[in-house]
Amino acid sequence: MSSPYSAIFAAPGAKGFSAAGFFGRLPLSMMGVGIVTMVSQLTGRYGLAGALAATLALAAAVCGPQISRLVDRLGQRRVLRPVTAVSLVSVAGLLVSAHERWPDWTLFLFSAGVGCVPSVGSMVRARWAAIYADSPRDLHTAYSAESVIDEAVFIVGPILSIGLSTAWFPEAGPLLAGCFLAAGVYWLAAQRATEPRPHPRTEHSGGSALRSPGLQVLVGVFVATGAIFGSVEVVTVAFAEEQGHKAASSLVLAVYALGSCLAGAVFGLLHLKGEPARRWVLGVCAMAVSMIPLQLVGNLPFLAVALFVAGLSIAPTMVTTMALVEQYVPRAQLTEGMSWTSTGLAVGAALGSSAAGWAVDAAGAQAGYAVPGVAGALAAAGAFLGYRRLRPAPERVGVRIDDGDDTGEQCMA
Repeated sequence: MSSPYSAIFAAPGAKGFSAAGFFGRLPLSMMGVGIVTMVSQLTGRYGLAGALAATLALAAAVCGPQISRLVDRLGQRRVLRPVTAVSLVSVAGLLVSAHERWPDWTLFLFSAGVGCVPSVGSMVRARWAAIYADSPRDLHTAYSAESVIDEAVFIVGPILSIGLSTAWFPEAGPLLAGCFLAAGVYWLAAQRATEPRPHPRTEHSGGSALRSPGLQVLVGVFVATGAIFGSVEVVTVAFAEEQGHKAASSLVLAVYALGSCLAGAVFGLLHLKGEPARRWVLGVCAMAVSMIPLQLVGNLPFLAVALFVAGLSIAPTMVTTMALVEQYVPRAQLTEGMSWTSTGLAVGAALGSSAAGWAVDAAGAQAGYAVPGVAGALAAAGAFLGYRRLRPAPERVGVRIDDGDDTGEQCMA
């Protein structure tokens, strides 16, 4: 690894919690697509498969910030273990109900339970923020490293999940995802030395971190961004099946993540100057534009190339997002603030995967790529409309912003 990355991982315990975070995040890329693959193989119903993936994402969106708020107040170890146990029991119920062909409502019930899972990426980033609180440059590199790991998760995860479910038995992908969740979260919780200090209720300013206007913009745009990711995942599986190579969808999705992974690795080596909010808007717009070639795909090789190019804008945008969250949210609510961005992505993924599933059932996979196209346009529009609320970003709570009038405004980050 190049020297900036070597430097940040030299911190005591950094390699351990980052590695645990990798395994704990694998279900993020495995469970949704695993459910889609499993249900489509067992029933042939992409609409049902997409709806179940949407239920999982929505449940994670509802539970994630609440779990993270408890983590900020009580500490990671006390919260992560019991909530993960709930999720693991639900995974077992989902696999049994799918295998035994129980009624559809049982699938939705257990899918919702699987969503009661902590935002592992937020837990890991909170540890980095605690270590490099006084070193913005190192924190930028750390966030970039985590973004690369996120994309590595999306390279490895779909290959494992789809590959095992198609080559072994339909339930294999979600089953392995549950095993990774247990291993990663319990390993992370066991590392006490790097766990951020909890902030009791008395240290909180009251209310949710989502009161921050800047965070509201980020989360709102991330709903549309999540719809891009969720719909691309579902439509790509269906498109590969139409082409007669369903298992190859895992490789195509891995190429999508590879583009983001490479871009994130390079981005972490740069020390960019200028306004982060402007970079963020440009990144969102680049993601939107990258959805246009998907409307023209006719075969899997062309799709793989188009998705690789589309992936180049993802990681830099995510890194910039976390830097903005770190600026807008008080330290005592940092984990919650980061989880809200994940919630926006999860809600969007739920909407996108559900819409994509119905579009595929109604008009075929080729038409399904219109869903991420529309989602990209909405994300770009939201970024433009919300730009003024993002600049200039406050460094911490209570920084007065001069917006050009006589009154100014107090940014309650």
